[in-house]
Order: sequence, then structure tokens, then C-alpha cells
Amino acid sequence: MSATAAVSATTIAATSATTSTSSSFYYCSLSRRGNIVGYGYNNNGIPGSSRRFGVRCNPTPIFIPSISQRSSSRIVMEWQDCTVKKEIDVPTSVAYKCYSDRQSIPRWMPFISSVKILDDKPDLSRWSLKYQAFGRDIEYSWLARNMQPIPNQKIHWRSLEGLPNRGAVRFYPKGASSCLVELTVSYEVPQLLAPVASALQPFLESLLLGGLERFAKFAKENLSPDATV
Repeated sequence: MSATAAVSATTIAATSATTSTSSSFYYCSLSRRGNIVGYGYNNNGIPGSSRRFGVRCNPTPIFIPSISQRSSSRIVMEWQDCTVKKEIDVPTSVAYKCYSDRQSIPRWMPFISSVKILDDKPDLSRWSLKYQAFGRDIEYSWLARNMQPIPNQKIHWRSLEGLPNRGAVRFYPKGASSCLVELTVSYEVPQLLAPVASALQPFLESLLLGGLERFAKFAKENLSPDATV
């Protein structure tokens, strides 16, 4: 039997095993020539002789959850997208420079409590979120990587660990002295907030818009390209 046929036989046997309502183990080993040799399966996880597959050898167990176990353990986490935009009375270069200073973001984004750039890896930063909403104290953290930016046009990131999220800030010139800032944030709804998922998106959009309004004032205070942010 070829390796391809062996895989097909394994798939058929594994499918048969999962039709039982109890958990099953399927035991299978491949010879160097790709032939299936070894044990079959049973519902107690005890290797049984396999006339179908021939000679016995040391088996490799593969645990196959029962149908009831698979359905109960399947958790599909929801992702949501929020996009807000705000016209700001500063040149694109100033807005881009201000937003590039990640450690200043807590000064104008209400739910971000801290951002710390890693000394040895400046493209990485640790973020902390603290806010009271929906009758509870909400706290999350994550490690984010800043992707390669496009100067004066785009800043974007994605989380590497912690709260799953990604996003981008885009800057569109509206003239010599103003620009449009568009902020998009995508995030996985935390399990804690799953019961209020439908209310979470508009709530976060209002927070992000409020943050951009504060950012407009923050950027205007740093209107001079040489100002210290």
C-alpha cells in the first residue's frame, strides 16, 4: 500500500471511530514503505489486534474526541471591527509624528492605562487596558508589534500575545494645514464580555472617537514639527 493509500485508510478508520458516542483511540504505524502496520482501535482506548492492517508493531495512539466532546469544546470566538475618523487641524506630518509616539497614547486614549516600548526591541510594546464598563472592572494586556509604517500615511500593528487585536491608523491630507485621521481596530471579543458582545462594538467606537477628539487637541498643542511630544 502506498503512503497516500495508507493516509486514506487511516482517515476512513478514524472517521468510523468517531461515529461512536464514546471517546475512541485509533492506533496506527507506517512501515518505511508506507504500509500501515499495527493496531486497530476500540472505544476503551485499548489496542486490539488488527486483521485489517496486518502485522503488529509499536503503535502510535491518536486520541479522537467523541462527537459530544467535540461539540461541547468547540468555542468560536467573535472578532469585531471598529473604524472611526476625525479631521484634525494640523498637517499630516504633525499628526503622524504625534501618533507615532506610542508611550503618549494613554494621554489621550481613555481606556489605555500604559504603553511601554521594549528597550531591546523598539518595534515591540506592552499595552495595558483598564476601564470600568458594563458594571465591571475591565483589565487586559497584550504585547504588540508595530509593522513597517508608511511615513505620514499609515501606522499599523498586531498583537503577539495577550488580548488578540490588530489595527491601523491612516492619515489623509486635507490641505496644507489639516488632515483626516482614520483609526481601525479589530479585536477578539474576550470571553468575559461575550454576553454583551452586541453592545461592545458601538461602545468601543464611542471611546475611540472620544480618543481621536482628544488626540486632535494633543496634536494641535504640538503643531510645530520641532515641538517635544
